[in-house]
Amino acid sequence: MGRKLYVGNLPYSATEQSLTEAFGAFGTVDSATVITDRDTGRSKGFGFVEMSTDAEAQKAIQELNDSKMDERQIKVNEAKPKAPRSGGGGGGYGGGNRW
Repeated sequence: MGRKLYVGNLPYSATEQSLTEAFGAFGTVDSATVITDRDTGRSKGFGFVEMSTDAEAQKAIQELNDSKMDERQIKVNEAKPKAPRSGGGGGGYGGGNRW
C-alpha cells in the first residue's frame, strides 16, 4: 500500500487547501495537488494527496472513496506509478514538395 492517493471526479471548485482539509481528518497530509490545465489554469478534475503513513492512506480511501465533495461523488484510490513516456516523437520540420 502506498501513501500517494489519486483523487478523481473532483469539483472544479476544489483547491489544494480543500483537499488538505478533507484528507486531514484521517491523518497528516504531506502534500495535496490539484492538476490544472497548462493553458487555462483551470482544474482538470483530479488530483493527488500524499499521506504520512500507509495506514492513514488506507483509512482515507475507506472513508472518502465514493463520498461527496461539493455535490460530486469523488473517487479515491492508490495512485499508480507514472508510466514511462516513450521517447522520440514525430513533428519537427519536414522538407518535401508542398505545391
